[in-house]
Amino acid sequence: AAPFQSRRLELSNPCPPGLRCRRRCQAAPRSGAVREGFVGFFKDRYGHEVVPSSPVRPRGDPGLLFVNAGMNQLCPVFKGKVHRASSNPPPENLSKRCLMPPGQKEEKKPIRTYSIFFFSFFFNPVTRAFQKEDACRMAWELLTEVYGISKDQLYVTYFGGDPAQGLKPDEESREIWLSMGVPRKSVISKVFKKKRERESVSPPVPDSLSITQTHTHTHKKVSAFLLVFHLIISPLHNLPLFPPDREADGSLRPLPRHSVDTGMGLERLVTTLQGKRSNYDTDLFTPILAAIGRKGTKAPAYRGLVGEADIGHVDMAYRVVADHIRTLSVCIADGVYPGMSGAELVLRRILRRAVRFSADVLQTPPGFLAGLVPTVVEILGDTYPELKRDVSGIMDIISENEAAFLSSLSRGRGVIDRTLERMGGAKIFPVGVAWSLHRNLGFPLDLIGLMLEERGVSMDTEALHQLAEEETKEKAQVQQEESESGQQLSVHSLAELQRRGIQTTDDSPKYAYALGGNGKYVFSPCQATVLALYKDQTLVSEVGEGQRCGVLLDRTGFYAEQGGQSHDLGYLVRQGQQAVLVNFEASRLRYRSWNLGKVLNVQALLCGSYIVIWWGEEKSHRLACMVKHTATHLLNFALRHVLGEATEQRGSHITAKRLRFDFSVK
Repeated sequence: AAPFQSRRLELSNPCPPGLRCRRRCQAAPRSGAVREGFVGFFKDRYGHEVVPSSPVRPRGDPGLLFVNAGMNQLCPVFKGKVHRASSNPPPENLSKRCLMPPGQKEEKKPIRTYSIFFFSFFFNPVTRAFQKEDACRMAWELLTEVYGISKDQLYVTYFGGDPAQGLKPDEESREIWLSMGVPRKSVISKVFKKKRERESVSPPVPDSLSITQTHTHTHKKVSAFLLVFHLIISPLHNLPLFPPDREADGSLRPLPRHSVDTGMGLERLVTTLQGKRSNYDTDLFTPILAAIGRKGTKAPAYRGLVGEADIGHVDMAYRVVADHIRTLSVCIADGVYPGMSGAELVLRRILRRAVRFSADVLQTPPGFLAGLVPTVVEILGDTYPELKRDVSGIMDIISENEAAFLSSLSRGRGVIDRTLERMGGAKIFPVGVAWSLHRNLGFPLDLIGLMLEERGVSMDTEALHQLAEEETKEKAQVQQEESESGQQLSVHSLAELQRRGIQTTDDSPKYAYALGGNGKYVFSPCQATVLALYKDQTLVSEVGEGQRCGVLLDRTGFYAEQGGQSHDLGYLVRQGQQAVLVNFEASRLRYRSWNLGKVLNVQALLCGSYIVIWWGEEKSHRLACMVKHTATHLLNFALRHVLGEATEQRGSHITAKRLRFDFSVK
C-alpha cells in the first residue's frame, strides 16, 4: 500500500501493511490489516488502551444470553451499578466478539448475503467526561483518512427528536458535523424508535449519531448501508437531550453515568473496503467456504446465489454452515456448550441447524462440521487466542453433538413422514407435532419449515410463535415477581443510595461461628441497624405491618445468595421487642456489597431501627448449605484427581436439599 500522509499524524505511515486508501492503491486490504488499522488509530494517535475481548457469555446480566453489542458490559457502568477502579479511567478500544442469534420469529428466515450470527465488533468506549465533538472527529478521521473512504460517499444522521416522548432534535450534533465541513445535504435528521425486548441489554439512545456510506454519489438515504457508528453521549451542560434509561412503563429517565461509545462491525467494514456486496465474499469467510467444498460435499461449489436463483438452497446452506461453524467454535472456546436451556439451548439449535443443512442439502458425511474448526482457528485465532487453547476439544464437542442430532434427524423424518400419511392430503402440518419436534427433538423452527416445504406442506407459523411467546412469558414471570417483591434494586435507587452516602453492608459476621463442645456449630448473635427500606421500586423510610419489602442493614450475619449458594433464612428481632419476629425470607448481594434482604413485616419497620439477627429453627437450613458447599469442593477435587487436570468447573448450585456441579472434561 502507498504510504498515507496526514498532517494530523506524526507517524510516517499510519496505515498497516496491506491497508490501502481506496483511490490510491490497487490491492484490497486483508481483514487483519483492517483490524490493525482501527486499533492502531486509537492507540497511537489518541493514546487509548487496548484491552482483550471479553467472552460471548455476558457477566452479571441474567437477562442477556449472549453479548450482542459493544456496550453490553458497560451498561452497569452507565447505570451506576458498577464501581470503576478509577473515576477517570483511560479510554479503551478492542475488537470484541459478539453473537446475535435469531429469535423464534426469525428462525424461519434464510441466511442472506449479509446475515451473520457471530461478528467482531470494533468498540471504543470512554467512561469519563468526553466532548461529543471529539467522538465525531475521531469517527470521521478513521473512515476518511485511515481507511480512505471518499467523503462524497458518506452521510451522517443525528437524532431528529421524538415529540411523543418530549425529546427535542439533537441540533448540537448537527452543528458539529457541519462545522467539520460535512456538506449540509449529507447531514440528515433521523428518528430512532427501536423496540427494547430486554431492558437489561442496553439503555435506549435518543442521542444517536451514525455515519453511513452509500454506493452512489447521490446523497440519498439507502437501505443497504455498510458502515454505522453509534455514539452514546451526554452533553457536559444541561442540554435537552440525555442518554436515558427506559423504565418498564416506557418512560425515560437520565442515566446516572454518562459516556461516549463508538463502535463498528468488522465484517461490514471489510466488505466495504474490499469492494464486496456480501460478507461471505471477504477473506473472513472465503477460506471456510472453500474448505466446505474440499471436505466431501456432493453439492456444486459456492456461487453466491440467493432467492429463486439459488435452486435447492445450496448456496444458502454454504452460508449457514460457514457462519454457524464460526459461532460454534467461538462459543465453545468461551465455555458455552450445546445444552437444554438458556444460552446452551440457543447454541444447540444453531448446531442442529448447521447439521441439517450440511447433511441434507450439501450431502456431507458424518463428522463433517468438526473438520472446519481448524480453518476458523486459522482466521480468528490470532485475534481471539481462546480458540487456540483446545482445538481438539472444540472439535470433539461438535462431533458428539452432530452424531446425536443425526440420530434425532432420522427420528424426526420418521415422525414427519408418519404424520403426513395420517393427514390424508391436508396441507397444514399439525401444530402440536411441529412444537414437539422443536422442543423435544431440538429442531429449529426454520428447519421444520424447510423439511415440510420439500414435501409440499406448510406449518402454522403464527400458532408456533404464539406457543414460543407463551413459553417466554412464563420464564419472564418469575423474574418480574422477584423484582416486584423488592429483591431487585432499580438503577435509580442504586444511584440514590450512592448520593445519600449510605454505607455498604458488612457481612463478615456470617463467618462468626464455631464448633461447640457438643459437636454442633454455634452462631454468634449479630446486632444491626436498618439503613434503608425498599418497596415498589422506591426507597422509603417506613413500611407498614404485614407488607413485604427489601431491607438494607449496616451489618448482617446472613449469607446472601452468591457464588451458586442459596441464601440464609431466619428472623430480624427488634430490640426491646423480642416477642415480635420479622420473617427474613431471602438475601442477595447487590452492587458494592449492599446486602438486600426480603422480609415480611409483622409490625411496622422504620429506617434507623435496631435489630438482632436470629436464625432460630432456620439454622438447620444454613448448616445444610454449609455441608453441601464443602461437598462441592471435595467433588471438584475428586473429579480433577480421577479425570485429570483438564477438568474445569463451569458452575454450581447449592441449596439445603441438594448440590449441582457443572463441569467440562474431554
